[in-house]
Amino acid sequence: QVQLVESGGGLVQAGGSLRLSCAASGRTLSRYAMGWFRQAPGKEREFVAGINRSGGNTYYADFVKGRFTISRDNAKNTVYLQMNSLKPGDTAVYYCAADAGAHTNVVVTTAAEMDYWGKGTLVTVSS
Repeated sequence: QVQLVESGGGLVQAGGSLRLSCAASGRTLSRYAMGWFRQAPGKEREFVAGINRSGGNTYYADFVKGRFTISRDNAKNTVYLQMNSLKPGDTAVYYCAADAGAHTNVVVTTAAEMDYWGKGTLVTVSS
């Protein structure tokens, strides 16, 4: 079992940047495909970005393409989400998640397929 802890959230003005981190403990992160999801008040949780076990493949939701970058450092057991050009619509709680069953090259984009979740970090973008 792996434990996930997100950090790096906060308050930022529109157009600004934040870097989220997801630190894993308990098991080696390279065993898992990883993803970032978010949930805004009154809305369902949605996929943001995903990365395969080695870090060679990534996939993004259309609304963050060109602005967000997901990466991972398996040696540090950490996954990152670099968020640039932030908009008020990006305000949400951001969750890190891990899928233990994905094949090596697969990027997981569905919340239902994720096996482990962090507790989330709040990102607030002011206009």
